[in-house]
Amino acid sequence: MNQRLLSPRFCAPFRASAMACVLLAALMGAASAQAETLRWARSTDASTLDPHALNNGPNHNLLHQVYEPLIIRTADGKLQPTLATSWALTSDPSVWEFRLRKGVKFHDGSLFTADDVLFSLQRARSPSSDMRSLLVSITDVVKVDPFTVHIKTSGTTPLLPDNLINIQILSAAWAKKHGVETPQKPTAKEETYATRNVNGTGPYTLVSREPDARTVLKQFPGYWGRGLFPLQIDELIYLPIKAPATRVAALLSGEVDFVQDLPIQDIARLHADPKLRVNQAAENRTIFLGLNVGAAPLTYSDVKDRNPLADVRVRQAFQLAIDRSAIQKAVMRGLSVPTNIIAPPFVHGYEKAFGAVGKADVAQAKKLLADAGYPNGFGITLHCTNDRYLNDEAICQAVAGFLGRAGVKTTVVSRPLAIQTAAINSQDTDFYLYGWGVPTYDSAYVFDYLVHTRGKNARGATNATRYSNDEIDRQIVSLASEGDSKKRDATIKTIWTTVQKELIYLPLHDQIQTYAMKRKFDIPVNPSNTPYFKLFQLPVDTSVAAAK
Repeated sequence: MNQRLLSPRFCAPFRASAMACVLLAALMGAASAQAETLRWARSTDASTLDPHALNNGPNHNLLHQVYEPLIIRTADGKLQPTLATSWALTSDPSVWEFRLRKGVKFHDGSLFTADDVLFSLQRARSPSSDMRSLLVSITDVVKVDPFTVHIKTSGTTPLLPDNLINIQILSAAWAKKHGVETPQKPTAKEETYATRNVNGTGPYTLVSREPDARTVLKQFPGYWGRGLFPLQIDELIYLPIKAPATRVAALLSGEVDFVQDLPIQDIARLHADPKLRVNQAAENRTIFLGLNVGAAPLTYSDVKDRNPLADVRVRQAFQLAIDRSAIQKAVMRGLSVPTNIIAPPFVHGYEKAFGAVGKADVAQAKKLLADAGYPNGFGITLHCTNDRYLNDEAICQAVAGFLGRAGVKTTVVSRPLAIQTAAINSQDTDFYLYGWGVPTYDSAYVFDYLVHTRGKNARGATNATRYSNDEIDRQIVSLASEGDSKKRDATIKTIWTTVQKELIYLPLHDQIQTYAMKRKFDIPVNPSNTPYFKLFQLPVDTSVAAAK
């Protein structure tokens, strides 16, 4: 048993009681010989290993195993120290002090210091980084000593720690050695050394990488958390399997051990299998439709002289035509919560009144279309993912059917997430399905990426709607530095009120996520849908089924 676990000084950064540390130590000692290989299947692969290139779930899902940020958010929603041991505002309310963990090594054996934090934050703030909207409040990062950093912001920024949970720390020396001082530009189809190689401080190192096929990770012997975390998964084999039926068949046959992105129609069958364990929980993710309200004419419509989506009456017609309750029952089989706001209930600023879903009204939808000048409807293409969200392609087909009843002839074009994301980032779509999680648990994250004018104030990176409102932009920017919580909350409500009225997005539902695995594993659903494998404890289960 590692005696450091009994030290209050060592336990304190993790907010554990002395008794909890003793119990944890006993578990670690008992479990140390139970290291396992976990074959892990998902519907889609990470598009790159560059941690600052793209801000999306599949990338974070894999990268959190090999890289680490200063802070992570665990399944209970709490912030946990990682490469930072503590953080607090200084006497200057615009300056945060982060004390860094000592003795941490990168996978190449070099030591982690404040220089790597300065470099990584600067890299993540660069124009080619999809993470920079999270860091726009930062004006300077100062090294106080080798293990202390001051981050200066433009005014008081109470949510800065929350914004850092997906900002991975790279080795400055490694990045400079391999010419990757700036992030890869995925929209330009650029490949760099960081696209397929890693050098993090995380619990796992990269053994091999075959994009869209197989990635192998092994435990890092020099990991700083050894003796503190269970670390019972010794090897991770990550297997992107696009076809839902194939993923399920691989689990049932024993070819894989753990599956995310389960097809809803198979969940009951997996529940009934005594050799398997199925865990479910609400996910921090809303599925919605985005509409191009700014371009004239649309690219993917049979209306060539104007943009029908620019007319709010058309957007209202779309809203009324879609039966979210029917999607919940028929498509999602109950594993969704219909909503009318592009943020789940986890998020600060969410209000039940905003999320309330009204009844579909096809007759009123037809009237609105006629009033807008489209009595016979019109044609439009709905771009849809087919490998990312639960029953995503089926959702789009249902939406097309509902719009068809109102007279809108909707052609569904399904494609992988990588293509969909590229189209959204380049604004090459008029009507699209997408999903959005909010890792900061604050509405400002939604506004910064999805509502703010694209490219202005380093925000709006994922706003493909072309929506632009100078007053709303000003209000969004103010959220980053507003220290008065009541005033800030009032601004959030004002922005949400405008977003709800404008209908630039049509929310559909919040996902309920399901994991299935061999019974000897017990992997809880994290609301972010990002498992932290270093934290998992093998369950004590002596049943015959578990032994198989």
